[in-house]
Amino acid sequence: MAGQPNLHSFASTDALAPSLRKYILAVQNSTLQSRDTFRVAVSGGSLPATLSKALLADSTSDEDSVQFSKWDIFFADERAVPLDHEDSNYCLLKQDLLDKIPSSAGKPEVHPIDVGKLDDTQEIADDYQDTLKATFASKDSVKLPLFDLILLGCGPDGHTCSLFPSHPLLRETDAWVAAIEDSPKPPPRRITLTLPVVTHATKIAFVATGGGKKKILKEIFETEEGGNLPCGLVNKGAGQKVSWFVDDAAVEGVSFPRRGSL
Repeated sequence: MAGQPNLHSFASTDALAPSLRKYILAVQNSTLQSRDTFRVAVSGGSLPATLSKALLADSTSDEDSVQFSKWDIFFADERAVPLDHEDSNYCLLKQDLLDKIPSSAGKPEVHPIDVGKLDDTQEIADDYQDTLKATFASKDSVKLPLFDLILLGCGPDGHTCSLFPSHPLLRETDAWVAAIEDSPKPPPRRITLTLPVVTHATKIAFVATGGGKKKILKEIFETEEGGNLPCGLVNKGAGQKVSWFVDDAAVEGVSFPRRGSL
């Protein structure tokens, strides 16, 4: 993939949110010109709270309108826990965003994991892959699902989704959704989109904020080793399809061309 990722830096999370909204809605509006659904995958961590700040702001025009009723929301990764568990990405998104969407805005179609399969992580992954196939390959055989937008975070070790540094799952090329039983970060049992699925998306956005991220972002953007971390591999594999939304504290001292608001 030609080109470099786009790095957008802002004074604070509050300053970042309007540009993140503008970016997401540009992808939404472009997608809905040719199809009636907007297919998004989201991760957990601090991302749902930032999405809430961005997406629940008052609309200023038709172009600035979040058409939630046309959103199909999937999870870029999920933990093998009940949906009301504090470690569940679904629970986090529900609390921070889904429960706060006004009824007038319409409700998105959300695809959580099947909690009836919690005893078997591989079965959860297989079932979730079947869910993706029902959406992305219902009529045709496709090699990879094509998400319109994947929204991700960046861990302090450079992990994203539940793809961790040096883990064998980074080499997975066949599965769309993989099980992980030995996550270095608790809880250990999770499922995750695989790297080829992430880099195949039409657009990918990372949101990373806070001074705690500056060491890893410096590594990702400036070193060869950082280019082989999961976030770095997304940058390399998807190039200019990737946009980073960060606050100034997260990229203090990082020498990579910055862009401001969109």
